[in-house]
Amino acid sequence: MIPEKVAFLLVLVFFLIVFIQSGLDKIFDYKGNLNFLKDLLKIYFSPTLIELALISVTILELTSGILCLIGIINFVFNDSNFIGLLGLIIGSIALLVLLFGQRVSKNYDGAKTIAIYFILAMIGISFA
Repeated sequence: MIPEKVAFLLVLVFFLIVFIQSGLDKIFDYKGNLNFLKDLLKIYFSPTLIELALISVTILELTSGILCLIGIINFVFNDSNFIGLLGLIIGSIALLVLLFGQRVSKNYDGAKTIAIYFILAMIGISFA
C-alpha cells in the first residue's frame, strides 16, 4: 500500500471518530447542546435558526461519519475511494457551518480548532 492510500485511510478513520462522536453527543444531549448554542449565539441569530443549524450540523456530521465508515470498508475491499471522498466533502461542509458560527460569535479559539480539522479534511480529499 502506498503512503497516500494509508494517509487517506487514516484521515477517514479520524473523521469517522470525530463525526460519529460529535453527532451522537448532539443527539444524546440535544437539549444541553441547544441551550449552549442559544446562549452563545442569541444576540446574532433567532432561536429557530439556531435549532435548525444544530439539526443540520448533526445530520451532516452523522452522514459524514457513516460515509467515512462505509468508505473505509469500500476502500479496503474494493479499492474505491468515492464513498470516503463523499464523506470527507460532507464533513467539510459541516465544518464550514461550524466555523461560521464560531466566527460570528467571535470564538476565535474554537474557529482555530475547526480550521485544523478542515485542513486535515483537505489533505484527505487531496489523497482520494
